[in-house]
Formats: sequence, C-alpha cells, structure tokens
Amino acid sequence: MKFKAIDLFCGAGGLSTGLKKSGFRLCLGVDIDEKALKTYKCNLKRTKVLKEDIKKVTGEKITELTGINRRDNFLLAGCPPCQGFSSLGKRDANDEKNELVYEYIRIINELEPSFILMENVPGMSTGVGKEIFKNVVKELEENYHVEYATLNAADFGVPQIRKRLVLHGIRNDVYDNLGLDKEKQKILPKSTHSKEKKKGYRKWVTVRKAIFDLPILGAGESYDDGIIKNHKARSLSETNIERLQEIRLHGGNREMISEELQLECHKKENVSYTDTYGIIDPDKPAPTITSGCTIISKGRYCHPTQNRGLSIREAARLQSFDDKFEFQGNMGEMSLQIGNAVPPKLAQASGKVIINYMGLYEDYLEAQTKGVITP
Repeated sequence: MKFKAIDLFCGAGGLSTGLKKSGFRLCLGVDIDEKALKTYKCNLKRTKVLKEDIKKVTGEKITELTGINRRDNFLLAGCPPCQGFSSLGKRDANDEKNELVYEYIRIINELEPSFILMENVPGMSTGVGKEIFKNVVKELEENYHVEYATLNAADFGVPQIRKRLVLHGIRNDVYDNLGLDKEKQKILPKSTHSKEKKKGYRKWVTVRKAIFDLPILGAGESYDDGIIKNHKARSLSETNIERLQEIRLHGGNREMISEELQLECHKKENVSYTDTYGIIDPDKPAPTITSGCTIISKGRYCHPTQNRGLSIREAARLQSFDDKFEFQGNMGEMSLQIGNAVPPKLAQASGKVIINYMGLYEDYLEAQTKGVITP
C-alpha cells in the first residue's frame, strides 16, 4: 500500500523526491515559484502541481485536487521559506516570509492529517526565529505529539555538512491509539553515518566519492551524454583562473596569494565570509550548499582539482540528488533550486520513520473495522 503525502512549499522537489524514495505516493506539490515548479513537474510527473500563493491555498482546495479528506491517514509536509532565520541569510526577524509558517499551521488545522513533517534552518529554533518557533510548537502541541531536533544531513549519507531543523508530528489520537512509549520510541530518524568509523555506522560520504567520477570540465564548459545532465560550469575570467591556480599552490588558502591577484575587498581587516574563493576539500563532506553554490565568490565552492566552480550536476550530487533528476532553467535559477532544496536522502530518512508509523496506524484502523479492537 502506498501512503499519500502532500508537499507544501515544494520548490524543485527535494523533499518530495526523498519521500517518494521512502515509499510515499506524492499527491500534490504546492509552490509559487514557476521556475522551480517546472523542475518539479519534469521529475515528479505523476504528482499534481498547484502554483499558488500559500495564503490562498485552502484545505478544501487540496481535497478537491487530491481526494484526501480531513483526518485521513496521510502526511502533510511543509518547508516554509527560511531566509529570515538563516545564518547564511539576512537574519531578519521581521521578514514577512517568516510568517508563512503560520499558513502551514492553518492548513494543518483545516485538514488534520495523521502525520506532519516540517524542515527548516536551525535558526528557526535558536536564532531570530526562536519566538516564532516556540509559538508554532505550542499551537501544534494542542493536537499533535511533536518531536524536533537539529540534524546534520551528513549523518544520513548526504555528502555535505548541512544542519537542518526537522520536526515530526503525530496527531494525538493516532499517537494514543498506537500506544507509543514517549521515552523509548522516538519519531525522528536515527543517523546512519558518522564522522569517525563507528560500529553500526558508515563513514560520512566525501566529495571525492560523490563527484570525482564525473567528466572533467573547464570553466564555461558543459557535458551531456543523455545520462549525465546539467553538468555545466560557469565561465571565469582569466584573472580568476589565475587566482584559483595560485590559491591551489598555497594549500587552498586565498590569503597567501600574491598581492596583485588579491581582491581589494579581501585586503581589508576583519573580512567576513573567508571561505570565498576557497577550494573544497575532497576528503570531507562539502560545506553547506547554498543558492550561490556554482559561484566561486559566494563561498568554498571551487572544484577540488579543476580550476572552476561547481557544476550544476556536482552541486546536485552534493545535495544527494541522483543523476536522473534533471533541473530546468538558467544557471542562476538551477543553482537557487539546488541551494533551497531539502536533501533527498535526509527527506528519505524522515519518510521511512513516518511511513512505518503510518503502516502501524493503518493496521490499527483495519483491526478496528474488523472488530478486533473496540474504539
């Protein structure tokens, strides 16, 4: 039996892809970004898509599109925009997008799904979004058993250090009927990988393992053999190529390059964003992949051995998208879609946990129908 899921703020489809791999049938993806939805539709062809402002989306409309009714046994997932909470963003507590999390709560209240999943940046629970998150949890706990934690995607097989706030919820009546032990039975995923070699865990996946089998590219070049797609790198000036060559000669440290190749802004004292023009270490997971992941001036996004930034395909692999997943748009649009995505392997880990409990609840409902269990 395929359990149903709906993905709000679905973007290009990272969360949906991971949930699908865990066994869910994605019934609907909702987003306002037309470019991201083009990628979503290209890869999740059987899933219905609604391009709409979330403020105008109702539970009634979702039921009309999917046939899923209020209080059905299904998963409602949502990843509200997080720029206002992000340590890599503007960290603006007054960013109006921060309030979109309450639209997610509204739709939860209208549909009362048996299970919920929310993913966001850690800053939502510890930084400028702390008060908002506290209110969100308080509202959810009126009807749901909720657990949340900051998880590192590298601990789930993603070749990238990416810390995310993950929240799972089970409707209170469902939780009670399952008879779960709050102390012993946690509803968040357990890590499968570790930084150090440890019994029962695999080691973190490195950049070398993730991308070194891809064809060599020069800056501005692309490769497409019909199987490997989106393997395209941005162009670089001759000066920037010289910078990268010299940075490599100094162990990847841009501060050691000759003065004539240093940017004026890098000569100042107390310069922030010291990772810019940095070379990725091939024997570790990648740094956090952002919307600037293909631009060498946006972070440590220089290829470990080739004098260029990451290609779209390399960035996608570092987010744990497989090569069948094809992005649509120009370089900037595709980079944004990748940087904003939930890593599919992290989503898959959540999906496996949730689908297990959904199966147990379905067994409970079936037993109740047969009269084995009395309400």
